[in-house]
Amino acid sequence: MHKWVPVIVAGAALAISCVRSGSSADDRVTGYGLGRAATEEEIRAWNIDVSPSGEGLPPGKGTVSQGAEVYAAKCAKCHGPTGTEGPYEVLVGGRDTLKTTKPMKTIGSYWPYATTLYDYINRAMPFDAPQSLTSDEIYGVIAWLLSQNGVIKAETVLDAHTLRSVEMPNRLGFIRDPRPDVPHP
Repeated sequence: MHKWVPVIVAGAALAISCVRSGSSADDRVTGYGLGRAATEEEIRAWNIDVSPSGEGLPPGKGTVSQGAEVYAAKCAKCHGPTGTEGPYEVLVGGRDTLKTTKPMKTIGSYWPYATTLYDYINRAMPFDAPQSLTSDEIYGVIAWLLSQNGVIKAETVLDAHTLRSVEMPNRLGFIRDPRPDVPHP
């Protein structure tokens, strides 16, 4: 099939739908004429991003020991009992390996911001049930992972405030984008 056929068919379908609905092509192109506006509740449900500064972190808290339990139950099957085995991404170890011939990109060696751990785990983990962990479970898992990587002490309690203050080992290991239109904190 020629590569332009799907585009032509889609354009024809749009034109036909405009004629059938009585709206102009301009109305369809600018407003699409599909669906409905999202409700505030629907927007809140999808507004789950957490920035490197910690903006967007929800209430809750977790400890290393609580995180160890959650990790063992929901994370170890993919990342190993200690986070160093896999079969998927290794999460623990690798400190000071980035400049070697065998760099290990782990939480403790590569990630520049602890807050983005919350964002990623909340959105995508566990792999077989993303967005199923509570805020407390996520803070706990992060506490356990950061403790295993030697970033925080075992007695640290993580919450929206304390997670923001965690200094990651590779925080300064990235090159700033030099373009003038890219904002820098």
